[in-house]
Amino acid sequence: MTAIVDTPQRTPRRTYSRWTALVVLCAGTLMTVLDGNIVTVAMPAVQSDLGFTGAGLAWVVNAYLIPFGGLLLLVGRLGDLVGRKRMFVAGLAVFTAASVLCGTATGQSTLIAARALQGVGGAMTSAVVLGMLVALFPEPRAQARAIAVFSAVGAAGGALGTFLGGALTQALNWHWIFLINLPIGLVALLAAVRVLAPEDGEGLGRGADYPGAALVTGALMLTVYVIVGSGDREPTTTILLAALALALFTAFTVRQARAARPLLRLRLFGSRLLSGANAVQILMIGTMYGFQFLGALYVQRVLGFGELLTGTAFLPAPVVIGVLMLSLSARTIGRFGAYRVLLAGLLLICAGMALLSRAPADGSYLADVLPALLLLATGFAAAMPALTGLAMSGVREEDAGLASGLFNTTQVVGGSLGLAVLSVLAASRTEGLLGRGAELVPATAEGYQLAFGVGAGVAGAALALAAVTLRSASRG
Repeated sequence: MTAIVDTPQRTPRRTYSRWTALVVLCAGTLMTVLDGNIVTVAMPAVQSDLGFTGAGLAWVVNAYLIPFGGLLLLVGRLGDLVGRKRMFVAGLAVFTAASVLCGTATGQSTLIAARALQGVGGAMTSAVVLGMLVALFPEPRAQARAIAVFSAVGAAGGALGTFLGGALTQALNWHWIFLINLPIGLVALLAAVRVLAPEDGEGLGRGADYPGAALVTGALMLTVYVIVGSGDREPTTTILLAALALALFTAFTVRQARAARPLLRLRLFGSRLLSGANAVQILMIGTMYGFQFLGALYVQRVLGFGELLTGTAFLPAPVVIGVLMLSLSARTIGRFGAYRVLLAGLLLICAGMALLSRAPADGSYLADVLPALLLLATGFAAAMPALTGLAMSGVREEDAGLASGLFNTTQVVGGSLGLAVLSVLAASRTEGLLGRGAELVPATAEGYQLAFGVGAGVAGAALALAAVTLRSASRG
């Protein structure tokens, strides 16, 4: 008689929908986006607690931006080679651990080093997200909807960071603006491991052109360093550093043209959509970053709002952005086309910045800030998903991670450049007026008016550039 042996049946691995995967990607993105803005309102508290000088305090932001902006292209390419899921999960782990180090820091050097590590983790996570999203949603209609959801989380998260920064700092202390990432990061990490589909990538044997990677990473880090520190050094030094960054970019371009396995395939720039969309993004994001930073300072230093009230004042922005992107963006783009929606959004951004340029020293939130805030939020809600879709629409599957890293790189460069230029303009105008005997609040208000006026001009340049370079997209 033959014995019957019961063999355990392997439980098939549960499969999740791609929309569940999108939620996980959005959660990881939300954490990194929040961190980019949540620090702003808490800066005075950090300075008081750890004894930073004015110049040293800037490095709480700069230490994050430099590795973040510098590494995006490299880790985007590495994501294509080792698998984008592996890169995303590793980035979440690094970012979460670095957030804990930031939240427990008791000294200046510890906080700055931990912020730099956060920048590394943020780059690893952010560089591959768009590539994963495009692979998950290849159909144009579903892709437009997914990009709208992703963009809503990113944009609303940025504005929400201002509120959370003020609320956590005032209710608890500044340490919690970083420690809040721990529960978010752990949940996102566990969900990513379980939900995201594994992918092998091309394999490290395909190569990542490491000499080219060293050149472009050094060039990008130096570029961000030149931009964010331009107001704190001599003009001659800034020019020399900028020339060195340009030389590194030139050497990188020559290397990519000759390398057998280049890090950045120069044929990517043959896509008018990708090149034009990235150029437009630099100008648009520069305007929006300047608004978020200087708008918060105007509300605090001119209108006299406290930390929590400042955060609350900016809450309408994430609400408007979230509602419009989730409910109207995909349908609007489907009906009118991404090109027309982008132009309309940029026009609203111009109008919002122009309105802010009239905000006086004796202004009020309801009359002078809120209308402009709503225009900017509405414009950004329309423009960002349309611009993202245009940038990624002409990209091949094997280049998706690299194109995603490039798109995120121009965000960082544009944001850093806009923030640096507009901040320097505002400070210079204020200092000049104070030197001529003006009172502090009116002089401060005039400095912000100048910066907002220039921001309106930058947004207008983005509108003109989009109208010229992306016109062909309106036929799609």
